[in-house]
Amino acid sequence: MSKRAADVTTDFNALKGGNRPQKDDDNEEAGAFEDEYEDEFESEDEILEAGVDGRPDDEREDEEKRDRMDVDQRTFIPGRDKLAVGETLSPDTSTYEMLHSLSSTWPCLSFDIVPDSLGSNRKAYPATLYAVAGTQADSRKPTDNELMVMKLSGLSRTEHDRDEDSDNDDDDDDESAEPILETKSIRLSSTTNRIRAHQAPPTDSSKAPTTLTATMTESSDVLIHNVTPHLTSFDAPGTIINPQQSLPIATLKMHRSEGYAVDWSPLVTQGKLITGDNDGKIFVTTCGDGGKWTPDNRPYTGHQSSVEDLQWSPNERNVFASASSDGTVKVWDVRSKAHKPAVSVKVSDADVNVLSWSRQTVHLLATGADDGQWAVWDLRQWKPASSQASDPRPKSIASFDFHKEQITSIEWHPTDDSIMAVAAGDNTLTLWDLAVEFDDEESKETAGVRDVPPQLLFVHYMETVKECHWHPQIPGCIMGTGNAGFGVFKTISV
Repeated sequence: MSKRAADVTTDFNALKGGNRPQKDDDNEEAGAFEDEYEDEFESEDEILEAGVDGRPDDEREDEEKRDRMDVDQRTFIPGRDKLAVGETLSPDTSTYEMLHSLSSTWPCLSFDIVPDSLGSNRKAYPATLYAVAGTQADSRKPTDNELMVMKLSGLSRTEHDRDEDSDNDDDDDDESAEPILETKSIRLSSTTNRIRAHQAPPTDSSKAPTTLTATMTESSDVLIHNVTPHLTSFDAPGTIINPQQSLPIATLKMHRSEGYAVDWSPLVTQGKLITGDNDGKIFVTTCGDGGKWTPDNRPYTGHQSSVEDLQWSPNERNVFASASSDGTVKVWDVRSKAHKPAVSVKVSDADVNVLSWSRQTVHLLATGADDGQWAVWDLRQWKPASSQASDPRPKSIASFDFHKEQITSIEWHPTDDSIMAVAAGDNTLTLWDLAVEFDDEESKETAGVRDVPPQLLFVHYMETVKECHWHPQIPGCIMGTGNAGFGVFKTISV
């Protein structure tokens, strides 16, 4: 991230651009050099010292160095460094392969990326992606809230990247397309605290997969929508969505307080949902015969405060993990009739806001807390819960306190279990490489900046970023949401 003050124009190519008489070393017998301006300059040495603007070269070069320092001579760390009056942040586009910002009518606290049929491991531009999001409308206008089904297209490479890599004018035209945000809106009567999408494969290969969304609302209701017709309408011109298709297929009212925790099981195709609220209660809801959604009669209890995040195990269909503002992470088995946690670990003295379960190495779990720390844990070191008053506190295998504000989102890279994306309240979305080995000396200074861990790959500035997700089919592509709208980018680092 580069920092600049006022616009400064400096001609760095004019340091020594004057036409000066040169000594002819090849013809020493030609006699003395006759200069018609010898009354003004007494010797060649004096000419060389004076320079192109009448000042000594050393004096002019010192001034140019000072000018360059006004443009950028240090690394600016958002969240730590502060801008002076009149200064603005500008991204260094040479570090991005793709960088786009798109705005919506209302900001969104949460979104999720929807898998598509455009292929995996996509690297061609312009890129296209599909997503769902829930709005946070003005509190005086709660009925203005929407569930937005989105198609983002025309996501081209950065100008810098195109200039270096493309020799084909036709390809340049395609890759320089303007980004387009298309939306289909479903009216909601409350703010969306968190939204997650689930996709079930079609029974008929000629049809699109069924895409469901679960929305945790400020009113404490959990809404389940089938957004399949909204998604397919983007690529089928003339499609009309009737009002009935925008109604929720289920409205769950088992929670007595609002919540932020929701997750779909990746191993149950027909749909299995967990939701948690501010009272510390967790409910499991399943889809039965006839498409009826039924929550458990009795919640899973054990947290002493609000449940902030939930995630199903990527490889065990009956196991999920929960994060709470009581500072603990608990692991549960839905087969337990006691509805109590199988494992409970105190991982922070602050609220644990978010967690992420590695899809590649399933014994690794990452957590992010309210004090800005995030950590990685080896679940094989966690012991079953006991009747002791205090929960055990095993040591994390990696822990970072780079962020100075609360961690708002954390997610493992979908195919590389050494890469992490972390969003925080200091207006940054950072990328990390855990494969970089720890070194006490190196960790004191990285790239000339003190107190920056060597595992930190990239710092992306995004105002009040709330959530981030990797795109599972576009390697290295990340999407984030904040008060200023959505950001989609891909760095040269990942």
